[in-house]
Amino acid sequence: MKKRFWLYIFSLIPAIGSLSVVNKVEPYVLGMPFVLFWLLMWVVLTSLFLFIVNILDTANEGEDDI
Repeated sequence: MKKRFWLYIFSLIPAIGSLSVVNKVEPYVLGMPFVLFWLLMWVVLTSLFLFIVNILDTANEGEDDI
């Protein structure tokens, strides 16, 4: 239970006050305004985090949903 609690807390990091900090047009990263880069980065990282949680979560052991 404790491990799952921390996974929920870490999933809130990009939402807690981050957009007020990164809401700037400049600097540009990869040709995009920083806020757009920030949002796209979290879309990719969310997929990565969900994959890691799926591996670490013991509640889904033994299930083959293919």
